Amino acid sequence: MFEPDRRRDPGFALEHWRELQRRHAEKNGIILIAEDFVPEVGAQPVGWAFAYDETAELFVIEADRRHGFLAELYVAPDARGKGLGRALIEGCEAWARSRGHKLLTVGVLAKNPSAIRAYEGAGYAPYWTTMRRYL
Repeated sequence: MFEPDRRRDPGFALEHWRELQRRHAEKNGIILIAEDFVPEVGAQPVGWAFAYDETAELFVIEADRRHGFLAELYVAPDARGKGLGRALIEGCEAWARSRGHKLLTVGVLAKNPSAIRAYEGAGYAPYWTTMRRYL
């Protein structure tokens, strides 16, 4: 599922969390946490979603230029299939509507078919393809 250019070093998690907090503050973002109830323990965090305000390039029509961007969605493997991902997506959509957005976009790695299926199942369709070639 991971691309070879993705960091997996121990320091990444803390750096990533700090970057999410920075973007959250600068771009009027939202961070949602999904919880699953475990009888012996209680509510446990099992996923998250992060979305923020984004502005598209000038070639995009004005009505669609300012939009929401669902930057990240994750549900722990053992919590998948319970509707938590869909609930997180719906939460981000509600946030986007509350911000006056008519559009919510999402980025997904091309080699992550389960994420692609989840977004397509929620009504998202491909829009932009970025291609690369290592030199």
